[in-house]
Amino acid sequence: MNLPLTGKRILITRASGQSAGFAAGLRAFGAEVIEFPTIEIVPPLRWDALDRSVHQLSGYDWIIFTSANGVKFFWQRLEERGRDLSFPASIKVCAIGPATAKELNGKKVRADYIPGEYVAEAILEGFAKMSARGKRVLLARAKVARDVLPQGLRQMGAKVDVVEVYRTVKPRGGARRLRQLFSDGRIDVITFTSSSTVNHFADLLKKDAVGSFLKDTVVACIGPITARTAKGLGLEVRIQPEEYTIPALTQAIAKYFSRE
Repeated sequence: MNLPLTGKRILITRASGQSAGFAAGLRAFGAEVIEFPTIEIVPPLRWDALDRSVHQLSGYDWIIFTSANGVKFFWQRLEERGRDLSFPASIKVCAIGPATAKELNGKKVRADYIPGEYVAEAILEGFAKMSARGKRVLLARAKVARDVLPQGLRQMGAKVDVVEVYRTVKPRGGARRLRQLFSDGRIDVITFTSSSTVNHFADLLKKDAVGSFLKDTVVACIGPITARTAKGLGLEVRIQPEEYTIPALTQAIAKYFSRE
């Protein structure tokens, strides 16, 4: 059996509770996995905007989910409020990628549209072909996110309500342990699965020191947006899969070391 990651130590920065599948996939290729969450996924401080939108859900033409976390927290709030968990037949649902669509399937909701590339720009391309003018769109997403999607939809003539359904925050502490891991030269690969994981990692190490800490570490990013954030901090991204998913990132890391 080919185990190209044997002897490699790989650091996962995903949120606690969301890295099990990723870690298992890497271990299947022989890696030693160290889980060090640089983000924590938590509910919004206030649910007012989402509650208002849910109350008038039948008035929307589309609802867009840009992450599986968005789906989880959206339904969590519906359950807390004792709301009907089914969507009106008139509303269409967009999922940014397969992980988000899978989460929707678990809620017995089928995604009507999944873009070919799992980024906001690809969603815009799809809506441009479908004609978004005059459509009412509900965008359920993290508190901090790029504005390319709502701005692009509005430029097409859509009416967009953006609601915060979760936040990404930095876990407390851990900076000393993180510095020790890298100063000991114990990490062969660090993985980033969102811009938040990159930025919070950089905050822990102080941004001006990130490059020196990772000089002997291979940086792997799940997709172009995350990679752009890493490169903006002066990091060289050596691994990025063609498909922006955890399984594809796992395969890309294994392939990278298979070639060595």
